[in-house]
Amino acid sequence: MTLPLAGIRVLDLSRVLAGPWATQMLADLGADVIKIERPGSGDDTRGWGPPYLGDSTTESAYFLSCNRGKKSVAVDIASADGQRLLRELAAISDVVVENFKLGGLVPYGLDYASLAKINPKLVYCSITGFGQDGPYAHRPGYDFAIQGMGGLMSITGEAGGEPQKVGVAVTDIMTGMYATIAVLGALRARDANGVGQQIDLALLDVQVAYLANQASSYLVSGKVPSRLGNAHPSIVPYQAFQTADGWIVLAVGNDEQFRRWAELAGAAELAADERFRTNAGRTRNRDALVPRVAELMHAQPSAWWIERCEAAGVPYGPINDIAQVFADPQVIHRGMKLDLPHPTAGTAPGVRNPIRYGATPITHDAAPPTLGQHTDGVLADLLGLDADAIAKLRATKAIG
Repeated sequence: MTLPLAGIRVLDLSRVLAGPWATQMLADLGADVIKIERPGSGDDTRGWGPPYLGDSTTESAYFLSCNRGKKSVAVDIASADGQRLLRELAAISDVVVENFKLGGLVPYGLDYASLAKINPKLVYCSITGFGQDGPYAHRPGYDFAIQGMGGLMSITGEAGGEPQKVGVAVTDIMTGMYATIAVLGALRARDANGVGQQIDLALLDVQVAYLANQASSYLVSGKVPSRLGNAHPSIVPYQAFQTADGWIVLAVGNDEQFRRWAELAGAAELAADERFRTNAGRTRNRDALVPRVAELMHAQPSAWWIERCEAAGVPYGPINDIAQVFADPQVIHRGMKLDLPHPTAGTAPGVRNPIRYGATPITHDAAPPTLGQHTDGVLADLLGLDADAIAKLRATKAIG
């Protein structure tokens, strides 16, 4: 069976992470994604290394992480011929994804208002730091800065310590995921009413939205959440604890799980203590309980706790480094590591899409493209240009 987005064409004018993460997801779902890149240098992240794939200096691990399954077409957006080519591609596309600064595509005639005139059914997703309006709309937006500005760093890190960003660019990635959802919704709306639309997606909006329970807690209580390290603001014990030979996550989610943990730890009296019998009590009295839990956890090695928590149905987890993640039997069984055929390196490693469709399984058969790999093919197949026309465009440097 065909993939869910088979027959959908996406013109990808984005670069770095948020936009490319969205268009990689659309490609995984079966869309034909045409990635437009600057001749000579391409997407900024091509050079964000080391590490690089093989001997290349234009295929960084960063670039490989978010550009699987796309076609790379090298077009100079600043040239009149390049702009004409992109307008022609937009006219036969279903979706445009771009992350230029506010108004950045207007001089090239590639903004939504211009393209909607030639393709009223176009779904046009604009990703910016702060949105298409508001006092900050003109500012550039970067994940790290948005993590700080949007409150995430205020609740990440050790209590009393310095604010910390998350170890991956989660705001960019979450924005890419929201962009994917927004595009799918807009395509469904277009199916119903025959008209496309612009999607206005801002990194700051996304960051505020996925504060989730922390935002809700503040809005309900008026109390500003603070950094708690690995602890949870409203579930106890729910954090990392040091064992006799390492660290382990203990994630007690309800009172029965706490009772079972206390029994296997040889401290059943803790679950009977009125202060700790319920999660509300444990949360209020965390300063009294957590040191005792830490003392008990430190008395035995990690393997001892893993065996007994597994048997007792107490949620736990080892703290793996990334090498251990890819060596984990469950990760191996699920086939999360990919080796995709690559035109110059032989194979390119990657991580599979976690979506498991029952009837239309996602297949991964195209590695992230080399710069301009599909330029001639796309211009010939989609725009009907012959070899002479393509050669003339290359001679004028409109394409790479």
